[in-house]
Amino acid sequence: MADFYAGLDLGQAQDWTALAIVQRHGPAGGAVYHVRHLERPALGTPYPVVVETVAARITALRAVVPPPTVVLAIDKTGVGAPVLDLIRRAALGVPLLAITITGGTAVVRDGEEVHVPKRDLVSTLSVLLQSGRLKVAEGLPLAHVLTTELLNFRVKISLSGHDSYGAGTDAAWREAGTNDDLCLAVGMACWAAESRPNRAASVGSYFAPRSPPDRGPFPTR
Repeated sequence: MADFYAGLDLGQAQDWTALAIVQRHGPAGGAVYHVRHLERPALGTPYPVVVETVAARITALRAVVPPPTVVLAIDKTGVGAPVLDLIRRAALGVPLLAITITGGTAVVRDGEEVHVPKRDLVSTLSVLLQSGRLKVAEGLPLAHVLTTELLNFRVKISLSGHDSYGAGTDAAWREAGTNDDLCLAVGMACWAAESRPNRAASVGSYFAPRSPPDRGPFPTR
């Protein structure tokens, strides 16, 4: 049975929060991913209500017989820590992966928490798209928004050789009304799935602490 990975990108009070659920078919490294669900709670939705929404979607997934494996990757950057506490208290019964998005060069793992360079999330999406392994149904609500975000996502190399990521073509992309919340939600879900060597591995085992930490192939942002 295919397994599911949910990515929850948490926005500030006036930013979008996004939930994406992808279904993985096949082993990591060659799997095909189908985006099955995209959701944006209304701007200003209280975080406890966001958690209730996530819980409802996870519960619906696990109601399938036999129940599939479901992993929830949540953005711990910024406001994520208190929301992560709410998710833990909700006792969803699925492995949690708390992702802090960084501008560094290394993926640093510690149990269910992991620091991931943003470029790793971006490159994961890029590889999946270029290889035809990420599928988004046109009829899926918000599919056109996700497609627009993917098309607008840019890697900008500064004169100093550092790179940053965002939607749009200038530093004011958020002010211009272009967002990347759905991109990041899908990126976290796909990154978590690609980082999991097989479906039998628990989050605690494949995100166990490592010394030295994994090093990415890219320079610091």
